[in-house]
Amino acid sequence: MEPIKIDITILEPVQKVWDYFNGPKHIVNWNFAHESWHCPDAENDLKVGGKLKTRMEAKDGSLGFDFVGVYDEIVPMKLIKYHLEDGRKVEIRFEEIDPTTTKVTEIFDPEASNSIEMQRDGWYAILDNFHKYVENN
Repeated sequence: MEPIKIDITILEPVQKVWDYFNGPKHIVNWNFAHESWHCPDAENDLKVGGKLKTRMEAKDGSLGFDFVGVYDEIVPMKLIKYHLEDGRKVEIRFEEIDPTTTKVTEIFDPEASNSIEMQRDGWYAILDNFHKYVENN
């Protein structure tokens, strides 16, 4: 399957976007696709071989899962690459458009159990949540 690519432009400097994307105290505030969900816990050891681990749960407690990635490459304020436990790869690019604008692009391998559209929509909803959080804080 072809990787899925999504992007969003955020009206904030790349340093702030990078910090909010990677800081656990920020991740818990934006890392969910719908307001009926939340991210009660996030850990991030941002180094090659380090782990990103987040917990996503329905607020009513009916569903939940851990999202775990291991970092393969990090170029501060430009690029993050990691792989998930099932081997799928994720790449995030941070592009400084100008001193107050950053484009974030995510490219990820789809999984087999949900449609491409559903996966694109879910990842985009999280990225849009991130965008709103960064611009409003």
